[in-house]
Amino acid sequence: MRRVLVLALLALALPIAAWADGIDTFTNEFGSIAISSAGITSSQSQLETWGSTVATPNHALGSVTFTTGSLATGSIRYGGTFNGGTTTAADGTSFVVVGIGQWAKSLTGSKTTPVTIFNGWFVGPIQWTLTSAPGKKNLTYVLSGNIMGYLWNGREVSGTTTQDIYTVNGQLAAGIGHIKMGQNILGSPEPGTLGLLGTGLVFIAGIFRRKLLGT
Repeated sequence: MRRVLVLALLALALPIAAWADGIDTFTNEFGSIAISSAGITSSQSQLETWGSTVATPNHALGSVTFTTGSLATGSIRYGGTFNGGTTTAADGTSFVVVGIGQWAKSLTGSKTTPVTIFNGWFVGPIQWTLTSAPGKKNLTYVLSGNIMGYLWNGREVSGTTTQDIYTVNGQLAAGIGHIKMGQNILGSPEPGTLGLLGTGLVFIAGIFRRKLLGT
């Protein structure tokens, strides 16, 4: 009976532990975006942190660039959604993190920089939310969505991005915005996959228990 309980506890704890160990967080700031009904494209937002590593003052660890799909619902001015890709196809979207300098070398083992740290894309609808009053001259938005892709070591990861955007009426009409800060989380492996493994361990534990009771 004790062995059965141990197996069951391991099965339940495995997804949680593996997910927690696989978290990478990073932030980006500054840079501009081009906004149109065809999509939103960022330009050279600075990578400021990756995990516990923080860029030194007036420097960056690298850059973050992204591209959404076309406007699906709503409007650019008042908010809506942009198209994303799927879990198997980028569908014209992208989300790429490039590292530079000694930090990128130490992380990836590459002898040269820049090097791609994360190469991914958006998955599903991308939210474009107006967070300031519509009539204001200074406008703020939040671009948020799910992302997935591959790290430099080939590990598949998925997560979320939230980009705080600011602009003014005249610039918005010209399709120009600016990134204030981006908060990003990547996790691996998928909890669902490990959950299936945990379920399998519980099933094995049940068979083992029945055999013990049979004897």
